Amino acid sequence: MKNAFVSALGDNLCGDERAVHMAGINVNPRLRMTTLYALGQARGYLVACTGNLDEATLGYFTKWGDGAYDFNPIADLTVGEIYEHLEFLGCPSNVIKKAPSAGLYQGQTDEQEMGVKYSDVDAYLRGGEVSPETRAKIEKMYAASAHKRRLPLKFGE
Repeated sequence: MKNAFVSALGDNLCGDERAVHMAGINVNPRLRMTTLYALGQARGYLVACTGNLDEATLGYFTKWGDGAYDFNPIADLTVGEIYEHLEFLGCPSNVIKKAPSAGLYQGQTDEQEMGVKYSDVDAYLRGGEVSPETRAKIEKMYAASAHKRRLPLKFGE
């Protein structure tokens, strides 16, 4: 599906190299969400989100991809808090120890791509100590992704 979609876009998918790369990568979560909503509508289900407080704060989700959902049971939990819950529930350690990844491409990890550790974001969000550089990076990412956390603007807004 993705190959057919990107092929149909053809030369229209052009511009800055990084922007084109990210546009192509973000097709994946948008197709996944289209699939989930088609199945949900057909079966009378709601679509759940698996995004956490860290990802929402940093804007580390795809707008109209994994950022589209009907409800989110873990929206107010940090990554560290989610790991605590997983351990309590007896989740296999190989799942807990695996580096978080959005699965956008082979070898991709969230922390490598974001340039910030989840433990630092957790500390920032819960009032702990973080370096001034880390604080500035988190706040910059938060500001740059504000459009992802609000409904689309209407004419005159």
